[in-house]
Amino acid sequence: MAQAQGHYYVPHESHWPIVGSVGLAVSMVGASLYLNGSSVSLWILLTGIAIILFMMAGWFRDVILENESGKFGPAEGRSFRQGMAWFIFSEVMFFGAFFGALFYARVLSVPWLGGDDPSTSRYLWDSVVLAWPTAGPGFGDLEWEPMGAWPLPTINTLLLLTSGVTLTIAHHAIKEGRRAKTILFMWATVLLGLTFMGVQAYEYYEAYAHLNLRMDTGIYGSTFFMLTGFHGFHVLVGAITLLVITLRLMKGHFSAENHFGFEAAAWYWHFVDVVWLGLFLFVYIL
Repeated sequence: MAQAQGHYYVPHESHWPIVGSVGLAVSMVGASLYLNGSSVSLWILLTGIAIILFMMAGWFRDVILENESGKFGPAEGRSFRQGMAWFIFSEVMFFGAFFGALFYARVLSVPWLGGDDPSTSRYLWDSVVLAWPTAGPGFGDLEWEPMGAWPLPTINTLLLLTSGVTLTIAHHAIKEGRRAKTILFMWATVLLGLTFMGVQAYEYYEAYAHLNLRMDTGIYGSTFFMLTGFHGFHVLVGAITLLVITLRLMKGHFSAENHFGFEAAAWYWHFVDVVWLGLFLFVYIL
């Protein structure tokens, strides 16, 4: 169904925002009860997560059906691009805050408490010498090791860089109308993303089992797991998104002229790649 010239599609009333709000509320109740040691908290939390997933599947289905029925045109396409650009900007600010916490600890707090400025450190921690990476005062007697850049983080860097290449090949292929090639390289991208997650899970196992590096290992442990963990969550979201896009391609969705859903997923994935390069440099190497 072709869209009328100058028409802008306004979605009908939807119950999905209410369903999502209920899911979020139930999840927060479950999380709060978990922090207070309740025996039923896990089931409540899982119920809330299940409601959220149900909402996402239903809402995304409706949007896909709207797109495939021809309700979206150039005006909606511009809105989608603006919305995705602002979303990625918000993600830049999100990670910017986390990188800011890391830089503040490394450049200001640790040198300040560690004796670089005797006029202040002697009033706070007498005779304490700190240098990054550090767990902070009070953790000096605990044996732990920082996570090195080799081999697991380096392998993950290669995996993500390669996934960026395969995704770019798929993008060029869909613009050329070569659907089979697009699907092939999309599956390769999804596989690389899932492999990254597997390697990161093994990295966390090594951190806990052999390095004694935990989330409560002072400032280094908290910043390490905060940055890498949230990035890993974004990889999970990106991999699921790419998987959905791949399945839609296999069902005949998208064309050489109309494939913004594909492009939005690609923007997000390339953003995740760039963030990882910053993590690899500032968390693992420097």
